[in-house]
Amino acid sequence: MTRFAGAAWRPVLTSFLLFGLMAGAVSAQDLSRYRDFQLGTDMPTVIQKAGATPSQIQVIDRRPALIQELAWRPKSLSSSPEAESVQEVNFTFYNAELFRIVVNYDRYETEGLTADDFIRAVSTAYGAAAKPSALARTTNGSNGEQEQVLAQWQDPLYRFDLIRSTYGPGFRLVGTLKRLEAPATAASLEARRLDALDAPQREAARKATEEEAASAKLEKTRLVNMLKFRL
Repeated sequence: MTRFAGAAWRPVLTSFLLFGLMAGAVSAQDLSRYRDFQLGTDMPTVIQKAGATPSQIQVIDRRPALIQELAWRPKSLSSSPEAESVQEVNFTFYNAELFRIVVNYDRYETEGLTADDFIRAVSTAYGAAAKPSALARTTNGSNGEQEQVLAQWQDPLYRFDLIRSTYGPGFRLVGTLKRLEAPATAASLEARRLDALDAPQREAARKATEEEAASAKLEKTRLVNMLKFRL
């Protein structure tokens, strides 16, 4: 695609992104919502709105708090399958309350869009963007990769961060319920600590189970071979 063609298509791509952001919103600049989903909502309501089932919920941590996640792939918002710019949305729950929404954009459907394009589109939905603090500009992703916080939209209760991974061109929009951010982070850290403490016991139990299964299999084989054994 030539430079001119890319520039010509950019407004169209941006409109797709904006349409997705605004779909289902009660009003502009409502930082509690993404589409039809509201931060702080109980898990059964989110499951129903997403057209999902309870079996699709994944347990991330069980202690000291229950952290669960639901992955949702939104359907196209028009008759054209290319109109959906979102690849997947991840809803994270703290004790069954929605506290984080992570919107992962499809790299192909948003190809050519710049950071400024994203910021303009998000700002239309959530108001003027603010530059992140120096501390928040770089963060570590779930896989340890470096991520850059490009812009923030927030009020006393909610925050949305536009994030770009330094590995690849991917963009993410992350909505957070502030009052649960610290408890959820602390619970995840404590869960990692408890898992590390329990690791030797879990490994010993795993080995014991494997040895017991191997012994039972060997005994079954022995009994079968005894019946057909001939000198």
